[in-house]
Amino acid sequence: MKKSIKQSTLMYLLNGVSIISLLFLIYSLLSFTNVNQQLNEAREDRFMLTYNANRFMNGSAYLTNEVRAFASTGEQEHFDNYWNEVDNLKNRDKGVAAMQEIGITDKEQTMIDDMSALSNNLVPLEDEAMKNVQTGNMEDALNYVYGEEYNASIAKINSLKEQFLADLDNRTSSEVQALAQKAESIEVAMILAFIIVGVLQVFIMIITRLRILGPVIKVRDQMGEISQGNLSADFAMRSDTSEIGMLVESIHETKRELKKYIKDIDSKLADMAEGNMDLSIGSNYRGEFLPIQNAMRQILESLNRALAQINITAENVSEESSKMASDARLLSDGAVQQASAVEELSSSIQELSGQVDRTSNDADTAWKCSTEAAKQLLVANDKMALLTSAMEDISNASREIGGIIKTIEDISFQTNILALNAAVEAARAGEAGKGFAVVADEVQNLANKSSVSAQHITELIENSIKMIRNGSTLSTETTEALALVVVGAKQATELIEQIAESATQQSQSLHQLTMGMEQIAEVVQTNASTAEKSAASAQELYKQSTDLKVSVNRFQLRK
Repeated sequence: MKKSIKQSTLMYLLNGVSIISLLFLIYSLLSFTNVNQQLNEAREDRFMLTYNANRFMNGSAYLTNEVRAFASTGEQEHFDNYWNEVDNLKNRDKGVAAMQEIGITDKEQTMIDDMSALSNNLVPLEDEAMKNVQTGNMEDALNYVYGEEYNASIAKINSLKEQFLADLDNRTSSEVQALAQKAESIEVAMILAFIIVGVLQVFIMIITRLRILGPVIKVRDQMGEISQGNLSADFAMRSDTSEIGMLVESIHETKRELKKYIKDIDSKLADMAEGNMDLSIGSNYRGEFLPIQNAMRQILESLNRALAQINITAENVSEESSKMASDARLLSDGAVQQASAVEELSSSIQELSGQVDRTSNDADTAWKCSTEAAKQLLVANDKMALLTSAMEDISNASREIGGIIKTIEDISFQTNILALNAAVEAARAGEAGKGFAVVADEVQNLANKSSVSAQHITELIENSIKMIRNGSTLSTETTEALALVVVGAKQATELIEQIAESATQQSQSLHQLTMGMEQIAEVVQTNASTAEKSAASAQELYKQSTDLKVSVNRFQLRK
């Protein structure tokens, strides 16, 4: 990574220099204010020193002038002015005190003391002059104040005044000039510091624009592209060791990572869309992308488990549907055969019913004729022969009915077995075999009803056979005992009446059996139709299960 100074370090340096410059500017401003104040104070002190020095000197000169004016004129006003200055105004003392308060040098104090001493030496002369004026001796008074001693002291005082004023002016002027030069230097330093601060601020603005704001704007635009999902947008900035450079590197790294994740997810989803479930999800996801990786892994695991289970279920459904289709086909064929057998049985029963009806009619006729047996004994032998032959036919028919009943029982038994097998296969088929289970239940119920009806018919036929046998026996006995017909006519009449009643009951039973067989025939037909539909449904289920296996096998699952 390219080495580059950090923006924070650069800003720290620039801001540090700027702050130092500002602090220096503030210090300079404070110093300038202080020096300017000192300059003003120095100027004021110079003025006040000069004023008070002049006040001191003017006070001495005022006393000299007033005493000389008094000595010359004798006017009381000058005398009062003199003593007013000495006693009240005291300009000399106040001027010295003011100068001492402001501050004077030892040399200046010595000069003031010398002037004060000289002034004090003049006081006796001035006192003598004023006394002479008061006594009227004006000439002597003038000699005192204009004399050689007085003039010499005044000359010394004036010389000291000039020297004092010159020294005081030089000293105060030097102090004022020094402070003025210092103020000018500080002012120049302030201007330079202000220029430096301005230049630094302009430089900071330029650096901020070029090194911070410009890159930040580019980073903002790039992040906007990323937020819109555009990871291929051009980003010409290069990373370095600065904060912006590291931010740029983070953006490049983010784009690389996002592209890597998107490419990996797109590849995995494309393989899954093509049916390849034998994939593995890597572990190179980081941070907030770990849940996506875990979710993809869970989705892939769930799809593999679900498709594997679907594949196994499709195999089972295919096998079971194949078996069910075969069983349904067998059941359909059995139902068709059962329907054919039931039709034949129904036809036989209808024929038997007709024979029983004729038997019933014959028995009724025999009963009627038995009442006239006594009248027809001549033809009894022939009639009894006919009766014997008829009874044999009935016996033969009864035996045939017994065979038919056996056939009905066999059909009922086979139907019951088929119903049980159908119920078992429906139970194996599960949800798809519920409708077929209902059909199996109905077939079983019809088989049970057929068995019950067959048993009932068997009982009736057995009774008929027994009765026919009894009739045969009676007819034989009647033939043998024809001689005793008169005695047994009453008994024959009663037996024929019983036969007639039994024949009527048999006729009614056969009618019921006929109706039952018709119902059985309808149910069997319905069962046959339902079995055909079930076979077709089972075949369709087998076809769909085969399609399901083909659809599942297109997925490449994990072993």
